[in-house]
Amino acid sequence: MASSFTLAMYPWVYKAKYTDAGSWDEMYDEKPHRSPQEEAALPVEERRTLLNARNSFPELPLVNYTTQYGMGCFEGLKAFPQADGSLKVFRPQENGIRMARSMEGLTMPAYPADLFTRACVEVTKRNLKLGYRANYDPAWEKNDFVDGHAVYIRPFSYSEPGIGLNLCAKPWVIIVETEVGSYFDPEASAKAITTDKIRAFPGGTGWIKCDANYVVPTLTKKAVEKRGYMEAIFLDATERRYVEEGSSCNIFFLLSNGTLVTPSLEDTVLPGINRKSVIEIAQWKGIPVEERRITIDEVMDDAVECFVTGTAAGVAHIESVEHQSATRVFRDGKVGEMTHTLRSILKGIQYGTVEDRFGWMVSV
Repeated sequence: MASSFTLAMYPWVYKAKYTDAGSWDEMYDEKPHRSPQEEAALPVEERRTLLNARNSFPELPLVNYTTQYGMGCFEGLKAFPQADGSLKVFRPQENGIRMARSMEGLTMPAYPADLFTRACVEVTKRNLKLGYRANYDPAWEKNDFVDGHAVYIRPFSYSEPGIGLNLCAKPWVIIVETEVGSYFDPEASAKAITTDKIRAFPGGTGWIKCDANYVVPTLTKKAVEKRGYMEAIFLDATERRYVEEGSSCNIFFLLSNGTLVTPSLEDTVLPGINRKSVIEIAQWKGIPVEERRITIDEVMDDAVECFVTGTAAGVAHIESVEHQSATRVFRDGKVGEMTHTLRSILKGIQYGTVEDRFGWMVSV
């Protein structure tokens, strides 16, 4: 699978530091840059040196509770190019709320969602003024924007210095940006397979978007990719019967009776923003939706479509699921009608070709 992410970060970054007074000290930092056109024309080594300078934060401590023990969390959201040349950020307040909840879950001071939203929009605006953006391409409309690009916004927490086991009490929040393309290769297999690895367990941190949660999924995803699968599917840690998540996404199943089912938000399932959005779109379209526990046996016996959702993935169809040497193929491996409908509406809202009746898009 080709990676959609690059380290070609945009010049403007945002930093906020929690203070002794209980407030956040905010600042914007303009990293070294030329114009995007000039940078593209640079020799490879010279461009690499410039990009490395933008990925350098010498003012932040290397040895701390984040780098040593994974005491950190992050978010991912996108600013989507519109046909009129503008950019709009998708549901930043929802990501801000989740970021605050994640920080609280790690017992560090929570970064307020209103500051989060304002900072994401402002840093995007500053980079846009310098010419750093994703440009709209009408050709993307032909396949529901599966190949569409966007500005990827990555906020993350970072702790104060520390080497002994401890909690973060004075975090930074950093926001960086880069252009991002399609997460899944549209030409590659869209097969999934269950795994015996455990992503999260009851009473743990599975509901937090924290750094440590991505170790097992990344190892597992890369292992199944080598075997020709796009996704691994995690089952619950206790009974090993219930579907919980894909290796990088929330997961949905359309059953033969027309009901759309997604695993309920136990403390082992991440509350995805695209997950929430797809549920709201489906309900608006009159599609029966159930958030509940669903066994892998029910999937193998009765599911007729399957797709995964996430900030990077959008809405990506799964052509088949393999479990214990049995395989369930959905719609002959093609994108199902409901998957296509939900994907086209969500992507259309994000890229501005479908009316934003939900008020999700925030102008930059």
